[in-house]
Amino acid sequence: MLIILELFVMLVLANGTPVVAAGLLKNRWSAPVDGGRLLSDGRPVFGESKTWRGVVSGALACGLFALFTGLGFVFGLLFGLLGLGGDLLSSFMKRRMGLASSARAVGLDQIPEALLPMLLAMWWLPVSLWVVLVVVVVFTLSNIYGSPLLYRLGIRRQPH
Repeated sequence: MLIILELFVMLVLANGTPVVAAGLLKNRWSAPVDGGRLLSDGRPVFGESKTWRGVVSGALACGLFALFTGLGFVFGLLFGLLGLGGDLLSSFMKRRMGLASSARAVGLDQIPEALLPMLLAMWWLPVSLWVVLVVVVVFTLSNIYGSPLLYRLGIRRQPH
């Protein structure tokens, strides 16, 4: 049961640390991952809110948390990178669908960033497919219902 909590916390760290880092660091290290490039459809690859600062801060937060919980820094770093990679994949898909970075896409905004690192966890750690599914579902629901609360508290810039 503890592993479920640890993996859930790591997903929250990968997802939330970039938001906190942006608030603390303002415009420092805010270069967009896509370099501001547009694809042939005239839309950004990911969008300006997906920054290297976010990738580095989210991955490091997961790595450090995993180090202190005994899961290992390398596992945590890879877990965080996969979570952020899933977030980038979601952004890429949303841009292709013509959705703005602030547009809500229930499921697409949560599942890739939870599922990709959880597949690593299933391969790396002794966790079952059921643990993967439970963590992905709990993360998805907490993100859907928790993000509006964080927005009202002034922690998030968008209500989702």
